[in-house]
Amino acid sequence: MSKKKILIYAHYYAPDVASTGQLLKDLAEGILSEFDVTVICTVPSYTGTVSDAYRDKKFYIEDMNGVKVIRVPVPEFTKSSKKSRIKNLAVYYLNARKAAKLSGVVDCVFTISQPPIMGGMLGIYARNRLRNAEGRRPKLIYCIQDFNPEQTAATGYFKLKPLLSVASFLDKRTCRKSDLVITVGRDLVDTLRNRFKGGKVPNYTMINNWIDEKEIYPLSFSEAGVEAFRKEWGLEGKFVIMYSGNIGLYYDLEGLISVMAGFKGARTPDGREVVFAFVGAGSVLDKLLKYKEENDCDNMIFIPYQDKDKLIYSLNAADVHWCVNAKGIKGVSCPSKFYGIIGVGKPVMGVLEKGSEICMLMEETGCGLIAEPGDYDKVSRNLDWFIKNAGTQELAEMGRKGHDYLVVNLTKDISIAKYTESIKALGL
Repeated sequence: MSKKKILIYAHYYAPDVASTGQLLKDLAEGILSEFDVTVICTVPSYTGTVSDAYRDKKFYIEDMNGVKVIRVPVPEFTKSSKKSRIKNLAVYYLNARKAAKLSGVVDCVFTISQPPIMGGMLGIYARNRLRNAEGRRPKLIYCIQDFNPEQTAATGYFKLKPLLSVASFLDKRTCRKSDLVITVGRDLVDTLRNRFKGGKVPNYTMINNWIDEKEIYPLSFSEAGVEAFRKEWGLEGKFVIMYSGNIGLYYDLEGLISVMAGFKGARTPDGREVVFAFVGAGSVLDKLLKYKEENDCDNMIFIPYQDKDKLIYSLNAADVHWCVNAKGIKGVSCPSKFYGIIGVGKPVMGVLEKGSEICMLMEETGCGLIAEPGDYDKVSRNLDWFIKNAGTQELAEMGRKGHDYLVVNLTKDISIAKYTESIKALGL
């Protein structure tokens, strides 16, 4: 019997370094034994630039490890510019609609909540336009990684109430018309229920994001790749507190950097200089760089995004990792960077709201210390504790607890098996 066919709207997809792009690559390839998979996404462009190899065609059709990938062109953009960002997203949306016709017969459309609102709208469009082998509409699965417009409102990125109301209506519509809504955290489940309080809550399930423990795992500082990374970026012999990922709006990094500045000249009991390493890029990177320059913060190092094959070395190069969200993000977003941190067995410096998914996981595992967003005094005290306990068994034990929990509960195979079961439960 031929496999059922699934179309995934991914927005970003590997080799782009966006966390959802990597997760959806894992998912698409992980379900190939059960389903025939096509992905529609942008040409590689997460950093804002588009290479010459993706500039002259209407569509780019590739085979990536058995997955049919249809890439659509988008204009280049600057993450700090709303105008260029919106133009980029609008062009993706229009071109991704056009690309749907290239997917052929489809039994299930799987879309994510990115771009905000438009990801869901693409799913509805494809469900209405495409048909399965029997001539019926395909099933629709909506995977909510971030709730919008709730996230947009929480950060103040857009403040026009009429626009937010329209966006809310459209995303609720996507939820209602979906055969299954998947969220990635218990707090996101609460948000979904609250959206439809007093009415019928759409069919839903919760599946955590993951890390591939076969690709991201603990390494010592003496391992060649880790040692080379630390040497390249001047981290040798230092106590490294790292932030790795999107340097964007949802993490209050502009507030936290002032706390980090207070540790200029700090050293561990064994004499190591304390440095804060930022690995990545995003819309607030320029502001952080400006702050560093204006305040002469020589305890801060900025490092560009690392290719996926080097991620294991950069993550392992830290002694402690930040996992943060801004105030108001509870229930609307879940920082996937947590899974990579515990994947390499490092203790976590959490700045997270009580009751958020990652905060609950940290409390359940004992893998780090937590402060509420905006409580900079507590953040400072926690950092001071990490520094004073550098090199101790207590820090090592925190990292071990997180990693032990991951290999039992949060691996790629475990989560993808849950996705497979959920898709099959729809009759596919």
